Amino acid sequence: MKSVGIIGSGFASMSAAACLAKAGYKVDVFEKNSSPGGRARKFSKDGFVFDMGPSWYWMPEVFENFYNLFGKSAKDFYELIRLDPSYRVYFGQNDLVDVPADYQALKSLFDNIEPGSSAGLDKFLDEAEYKYKVGMNEFVWKPSLSITEFFDLRILKSLFKLQMFSSIAKEVDTLFTHPKLREILKFPVLFLGATPENTPALYSLMNYADLKLGTWYPKKGMYEIVEAFHKIALSQGANFHFSEEVVSIETEGKRTIGFTTSKQKYTFDYVIAGGDYHHTDQVLLPENLRSYSPEYWNKRVMAPSSLLFYVGLSQKVEGLLHHNLFFDQDFAKHADEIYTNPAWPEKPLFYVSCPSKTDHTIAPEGKENMFMLMPIAPGLDDNPQKREEYFDIMCDRMVRIIGTDIRPLVEYKRSYCLTDFQEDYHAFKGNAYGLANTLLQTAFLKPKMQHKTLKNLFFTGQLTTPGPGVPPSIISGQVVANFIIQNAI
Repeated sequence: MKSVGIIGSGFASMSAAACLAKAGYKVDVFEKNSSPGGRARKFSKDGFVFDMGPSWYWMPEVFENFYNLFGKSAKDFYELIRLDPSYRVYFGQNDLVDVPADYQALKSLFDNIEPGSSAGLDKFLDEAEYKYKVGMNEFVWKPSLSITEFFDLRILKSLFKLQMFSSIAKEVDTLFTHPKLREILKFPVLFLGATPENTPALYSLMNYADLKLGTWYPKKGMYEIVEAFHKIALSQGANFHFSEEVVSIETEGKRTIGFTTSKQKYTFDYVIAGGDYHHTDQVLLPENLRSYSPEYWNKRVMAPSSLLFYVGLSQKVEGLLHHNLFFDQDFAKHADEIYTNPAWPEKPLFYVSCPSKTDHTIAPEGKENMFMLMPIAPGLDDNPQKREEYFDIMCDRMVRIIGTDIRPLVEYKRSYCLTDFQEDYHAFKGNAYGLANTLLQTAFLKPKMQHKTLKNLFFTGQLTTPGPGVPPSIISGQVVANFIIQNAI
């Protein structure tokens, strides 16, 4: 029985662990924190249950396809609720747009804002559907170790239709003139790691996932997904070691690889690094075995980090849905402060999630569970005073827009930002979302899934193929597992 040691227990790691254990490998997963999930952990305080990371459930078929591999379905683990409206966008006081789940209602909404624009929406989403289906079937499942993987006539022909070489901003701005519609359609790429002007139009596939496949919520919270993946991996025979951090990777001869943890030393036939790629490459590996230089990493374009607040309120707040986007300031200005001229934003856009609007189990009766997120550039200086300054900025904006000051209602508050991402996850520059999805960091141009010289060392997760986000991470784990199984190195 071949053995595999996996570093980290995020979605990519657990996906790989379950698939390899099912195939007969002896799998051990090592996690520096006390519970599985990586950035998707949760915590509880005073009756409030907070998901620490992902809060949007998109691309439900990716989850379902994974569960099906093990004879399971999402409904075996949690109840999925489709949100309707999917989310609310605030453009100012008494100026909001609720994005409906029903497509005909969405077309009517677009026509009300910009007469005749529903025809453009049909065209935009038809093309986005093509990109989604080709991208999900042809691109994301490739190991992306070499450009030759894409030397397929069918794929080469599709490259132009996928609009790899034009921007999503150009595509949106060509079809729509109203600024509200433009911002709604550009919003999903805000977290991909570049301005809409520098993000390939390929990523309108995110709009298809958003507007056609829908926004969902697993009752009791996103951590239900983590528990489902953990249960599946355990059921296949994978072993988990919590509160045991990997501190170095070593090799013995050509075939044996292993690592030392905070508790002891292990050897394996294969190692998969599901933690931060930069940390593995630059810290865990000895200098002579590092695949990339410090200069290479410093030139990588990272997706944003975030300033987060987990807030428990003493009463319900009117004017908020489950998902709320506060786009009452200049979208382009904030994007520039994240990606082009990194700085703490002058007038930030931000996101507020109130899952207790949908789910009564995650807050005491009559109270509100609130998650506040402001995207920021990675690598900024982070301190408690700066965090509180922006908490007040967001609260002041909410007072102006929804008419409620949440500060007197706060029963519990916890902040989370750059230094926390670094401490908890060794996140490069404190990033929250991994590597940016720019043209020069797509597919085979990403950091490689397989180590350049150690052919039994692999990488998975948001800094390698296919990219950041929960569904891509799930696929990333399956891709690396399938590569090991099929190649039997």
